Amino acid sequence: MILLLEQNGRLSNAELAARVNLSPSPCLRRLRHLEKTGVIRGYHADVDPVAVDRGFQVLVHTDMMVKDQSTIEAFEAAVAALEEVMECRRMFGDPDYLMWVATADADAYERFYMTQLTNLPGVARMSSQFTMKVVKSRLQGR
Repeated sequence: MILLLEQNGRLSNAELAARVNLSPSPCLRRLRHLEKTGVIRGYHADVDPVAVDRGFQVLVHTDMMVKDQSTIEAFEAAVAALEEVMECRRMFGDPDYLMWVATADADAYERFYMTQLTNLPGVARMSSQFTMKVVKSRLQGR
């Protein structure tokens, strides 16, 4: 059931029930239970990044100069407010953070880097890696 929903979150209950060999009522109960218990966290649209001017994707490695609680909280709050940051993960080891940034193109990324990323609190250094080609993505090709 989970794999089917990951592949297509818009399946109707009747279609999902047929695919997992259940009648609609027990299927719906199982689905509601998965939602209630947090196994299913939500349903999302797979948006083409190019269509919304986010086709240039960059992986940004960030090392912190200052690692006290207030600096970390300020950094994370500032990153959370940046629309171009699609994902940010605090890491064990090096780097301290990995961020996926998406902009329209290299020029837009350079502007974002110079006006936003360089002003984040507590940062010692950042390095950027640009995607050459997406070989596999769980969200791609649905």
